[in-house]
Amino acid sequence: MTSTPPVLLGIETSCDDTAAAVVQGSVVRSSVISSQLDLHSRFGGVVPELASRAHLEALVPTVRAALEGAGLDPVRPEIDAVAATYGPGLVGSLLVGLSAAKAMALAWGVPFVGVNHLEAHLFAPALEGAPEAYPQVVLLVSGGHTELVAVTGPGSYEVLGATIDDAAGEAFDKVARFLGLGYPGGAGDRRVGNRG
Repeated sequence: MTSTPPVLLGIETSCDDTAAAVVQGSVVRSSVISSQLDLHSRFGGVVPELASRAHLEALVPTVRAALEGAGLDPVRPEIDAVAATYGPGLVGSLLVGLSAAKAMALAWGVPFVGVNHLEAHLFAPALEGAPEAYPQVVLLVSGGHTELVAVTGPGSYEVLGATIDDAAGEAFDKVARFLGLGYPGGAGDRRVGNRG
C-alpha cells in the first residue's frame, strides 16, 4: 500500500533572505524568496538589525505566496507540519522565523519541526533528484560557514575540516568592497525572484 508523502511548510530566515516553501516528499510544490539584497548593498554586507526588521515585513506575504503557489488555502492550509530554521544564523532573524513558524503550527494544529540550517544543506541535492549515495564528502559553504563534512547516512556526520575565521563566500564580499566593486562579490547576482 502506497502512502501519500507529508506536506510541509518550510520557513527560512537565518540571514538576510526570507524564504518559504511547500514540500511534499522530495517534490518542491512552491518556493518563494524575498531578497534583501538591495537593503544591504549600500552597507557592503548584511546588517543584522535591518535584516530582522525586514523579515518581520516580508514573512507573512512570503508564506502566503508559497501556500497559494502550492494550491493551498493560506488561512487553513492542509499541511502536516511547519518547519523552520533554528540555527545557526543571525539571532534576530532566526527569532522572527521561529516565532512565526511556531505560532502557525499552533494555530493550524500541526507539529513544529526545528531544522539545523547546515544539516539541511547536506540534503538539498535530494530535492533536485540527486540519488542518495553514501558515504560522501560534502563541501558546505553557507553564510559564515565553510566545512568539509563526511556523511555516512542521514544523521551520521563528521566535520573533517572547517574555516576558523570566515567563510569563502564572505571573502568575495569583503574583497569586492575593498576594490569598490559593490555588493555582493563574486560572479553573478545572488538575487532570486519568486518561484511558484
